[in-house]
Amino acid sequence: MRLARFIATETEAIVAEWEGFAATMLPVAADMSSLELQDHARQILDAVAKDLSTPQTRQEQFDKSRGLAAVLQNAPETAAQTHAVLRARRGFDINQLCAEYRALRATVLRLYLDATDAQRPELDDLIRFNEAIDQALAESVSFFSRQTEQARNLLLGMLGHDMRSPLQTIQMTAQHLSTCNRGEDISAEAARLIRSGARMQALLDDMLDFSRTQLGVGIRVSPVSANVGALVDEELDQLRAVHGPERIQLSVEGDTQASCDVRRLQQMLANLVGNAIKYGDPSAAVEVCVAGRDGDVSIEVTNRGPAIAPSALRRIFEPLERGLDTDGRAASGDGLGLGLYIARSIARAHGGEIEARSDGLDTVFAVTLPRYPAGN
Repeated sequence: MRLARFIATETEAIVAEWEGFAATMLPVAADMSSLELQDHARQILDAVAKDLSTPQTRQEQFDKSRGLAAVLQNAPETAAQTHAVLRARRGFDINQLCAEYRALRATVLRLYLDATDAQRPELDDLIRFNEAIDQALAESVSFFSRQTEQARNLLLGMLGHDMRSPLQTIQMTAQHLSTCNRGEDISAEAARLIRSGARMQALLDDMLDFSRTQLGVGIRVSPVSANVGALVDEELDQLRAVHGPERIQLSVEGDTQASCDVRRLQQMLANLVGNAIKYGDPSAAVEVCVAGRDGDVSIEVTNRGPAIAPSALRRIFEPLERGLDTDGRAASGDGLGLGLYIARSIARAHGGEIEARSDGLDTVFAVTLPRYPAGN
């Protein structure tokens, strides 16, 4: 029996052994379901079997043995590449990823040799099978490394980006405290210092959690019942302390009670309002509107200023994208272009979405959040 046919016939047995081996990848595999452990095993095996059945030249054979198989332009991710991304997000390390492929190779060859004990196995099939596994491993390692590097860079950028705002509030408030003469004023300003310090501590906790668990990308939320209008007002109070009370206006409409992660939602709002202040008309106030509807709560942040070009609007939520100043040039400063990316990630973590529109008069960032997300 040719190896391609054997793999197609014995896929279930091979996948069962894949799953059993993946379950030994502790501690990350401890709470993974059968589907999560199997991941893209069937698709990888299908790709290997198809590769074995496809004619190839000696040069193609040589390239594949080095993980350099030709890649089709605009082709979707291979099963091996997608598998790498999912394993990285789950918290696997590179050694565990490679171990899966070593175990897969050993499993297929052992089962195949056992099945062909009375026959002479096809030597060319064995060579080509090893080349196909090497190619799949090369694809996985490449995407795994890219995913973990991006996660690390985004985390560090997110941490640096989000620490600036509360730190600036602490510095401005400390300066104001030095000029206060009444105890009541000092108590109110001290409360601001405490809240901003707590936010900074929370950001550092996020970094430490990531380092310990190596969970990869994504933002986790811990929803509680909260009044979105009230928590927005609280966050804007901190921002007004930095930018001035007349710079930001708030309106609240309807019932804004919802299930949300308070800290993450305030983090999202700080990013949106900070972006509006940075790129909007400095003579016009930034308007924030919170509105409750039947099944969701919306937050809109509006600023006056030049229109955002459609091409820029399509990329505006991508990481490392920088806005344009009033002259249409890339904005200066030390920003990393992560604020809107973080805001979108937080909205999606709540089961919501965020969109941007710009018409030459106003630029609006509109967040829609389900009042009670699925699972809460």
